[in-house]
Amino acid sequence: MDVVTIGETMTLFTPNEEGLLRHANSFSMKFGGAESNVAIGLSRLGYRSRWISRLGEDEFGDAMASFIRGEGVDVSYVTRDSDAPTGVFFKEFRRLNDTRVYYYRKNSAASKMTAELLPEAAIQDAKYLHITGITPALGESCRLILEKAIRIAKENGTIIVFDPNIRLKIWTDEAEARHFIIKYSSESDIVLPGVAEAEFLFGSHTPEQFVDHFHELGVETVIMKLGKEGSLISAPSVPKTRVPGFFVERVVDPIGAGDAFAAGVLSGLLDGLPLEEAARRGNAMGAMVTMVNGDAEGLPVRADLALFMNGGADDVTR
Repeated sequence: MDVVTIGETMTLFTPNEEGLLRHANSFSMKFGGAESNVAIGLSRLGYRSRWISRLGEDEFGDAMASFIRGEGVDVSYVTRDSDAPTGVFFKEFRRLNDTRVYYYRKNSAASKMTAELLPEAAIQDAKYLHITGITPALGESCRLILEKAIRIAKENGTIIVFDPNIRLKIWTDEAEARHFIIKYSSESDIVLPGVAEAEFLFGSHTPEQFVDHFHELGVETVIMKLGKEGSLISAPSVPKTRVPGFFVERVVDPIGAGDAFAAGVLSGLLDGLPLEEAARRGNAMGAMVTMVNGDAEGLPVRADLALFMNGGADDVTR
């Protein structure tokens, strides 16, 4: 297995028109979750990915399992809960460049994941374990399953990749969020923070200074997302280097761009690319996703990714 991810995915309802949610008359049903987005992004590029989670024994859970399985992702370690529902959230496109999200995930099936539900075999064969700061925010039992996943990964030489993905709405308080995000960063081999997340953790600094702070925590490789400016990479054999982003004329939906970035970076590392080229691929995938409505809908297949990264020049004779 190339990459294993663990975390909650929810049913997503997106209004079919822009404006305040209160005025929406119809919705499209999709699915969204940071970890499953990464797994789907990798699967579309031809890699083997596995998503671990817990779903309700309900129609939303059935539809979600079918959708993610249909994307080629291994869902054999997804469990079901007859007493808790699959989580739900809504997007609100208030106006251009103003998208908001509303979660209805309290006491969801995924929030009741436990370490006992995670067999060692689910991670033992993985090259990479991808985790985010969303899962530990769901509660103590979810933190325990992450602790077990990290232990299994370390015992089997699996590289741990952590995306802070800070969602303050679902943490008890900022101090708790800061404590656990720093903890999981320090236990990971690669960290993929955003500038706002680093500022939340360390205060106001330059991106280069933020990278130093992560290294001081023991993180070997830091790949910092800089939005439209691209990314900043740093590793023991790679000096701090800014990797330019890709121009997007109009951002349709920015949510999920960080997950696409993670999938792009991981795909590059799996291909053995230099860190700078892996980050460039991440930049491209992040940009591509913002041009499509939906969390996973804009994740590209390999041919489309190559075309975008080459400036849209199609060298294939049709």
